[in-house]
Amino acid sequence: MTGESGGGPTALPRVVVVGGGFAGLAATRALSGHPVDVTIVDQHNFHTFQPLLYQVATAGLEPADVAYPVRTIFGREPNVTFRHGRVTKVDLDSSHVQLADGSALPYDHVVLATGAAAGFFGVPGAAEHARPLYTLGDARRLRNHLLATLEAADAHPERFDGGAPTFVVVGGGPTGVETAGALVELLDVSVRRDRLRIDPARTRVVLLDMADRLLTAFDERASRYAEDMLRARGVDVRLGVGVADVRADGVELADGEWLPAAAVVWAGGVSVDGTLAATLGTARGRGGRVVVGPDLTVAGHPEVHVVGDAGAVPLGPEVEGTSPQVAQVAIQSGRYAGQQILAALDGRAVAPFRYRDKGIMATIGRRSAVAQVPHLPVVRGTLGWLAWLGLHLVYLIGFRNRLTVLLNWTWRYWDWPSGPRLIVADAESEP
Repeated sequence: MTGESGGGPTALPRVVVVGGGFAGLAATRALSGHPVDVTIVDQHNFHTFQPLLYQVATAGLEPADVAYPVRTIFGREPNVTFRHGRVTKVDLDSSHVQLADGSALPYDHVVLATGAAAGFFGVPGAAEHARPLYTLGDARRLRNHLLATLEAADAHPERFDGGAPTFVVVGGGPTGVETAGALVELLDVSVRRDRLRIDPARTRVVLLDMADRLLTAFDERASRYAEDMLRARGVDVRLGVGVADVRADGVELADGEWLPAAAVVWAGGVSVDGTLAATLGTARGRGGRVVVGPDLTVAGHPEVHVVGDAGAVPLGPEVEGTSPQVAQVAIQSGRYAGQQILAALDGRAVAPFRYRDKGIMATIGRRSAVAQVPHLPVVRGTLGWLAWLGLHLVYLIGFRNRLTVLLNWTWRYWDWPSGPRLIVADAESEP
């Protein structure tokens, strides 16, 4: 085959991987070192470790601690190039991806690993006033807003019920639970270490969810533990509660109650609507996820692979349902897509994708977490927290990032450091 990929002539099969998240990196790693020409395209020149975004948002980590340059990751792979740009369209007829700068990249195979976006599911005002937590930009903006709010409550307590702001977190999944727990810790350290003059007895963190328990993907014992620990730390947990409206100054609940809020953090789920994958024009399932076959390709286009959050990734052959939108699915489906491409190019058959559940984890705060591994008892408390720390350090990319995060967590285990509680924002554009 001949053509161009990344601007240079090549006789190798051309693979374009769109997206530098977990799925895109896994697909590229599977293809690296093989006789294929791989171009990975992303509008950001870095990979984001999404499971730790809530710690950036609550000033526990710096943005650079959870991000790593894509070029550095594949710097020693001669068959992999990186293209910094935003893909606007995948032309299935001409086998090109079009970029926002007007250029196009031809492909023999394309892997769409474009992820998802915050899903507001038609709740009025949510898209305008709630603050999602899905990208590094989201985390940075939320951190600026939270810290600026605390400073404002210190300077003008009369604007915040006498110095007692309320923060609302919508969503009782891992992101919501982890964010609510971290918010309580941020408030605590802001009073004890920074001497902000807010009323700790009346300042509230409210966690809302429509389900009848938190962490519905976990065992009920883990859910009860998470709820008990959050309540013990001062979080106002409200279950079976829907959100009817979100405004700049609070939320209206489905039962008509009004909750004033200095910030509404949206952890209520994600949707593929509005992303590149939604423009393919192929069948889509729940949450806008692209319907794919057992080999993770689109019907009628065996050269188009959709993986990670963007695809309705099947659990496996003879197993009904789709895989959850979590990092392990992204990694496994991305790796499978890369392997499937190599097999197709060699004329080899490949077994259908099968998701292997390696367990799920969520931290409630310092020295408190739940870890659930198939066929093993639920681990919770300090042991669960240590397991959570270890797993995240293993998957975090970059020695510097691992070392920085490890030192940060070790220090926080014994005491609260000053931390990166810096408001880094343009005063004209952010609070």
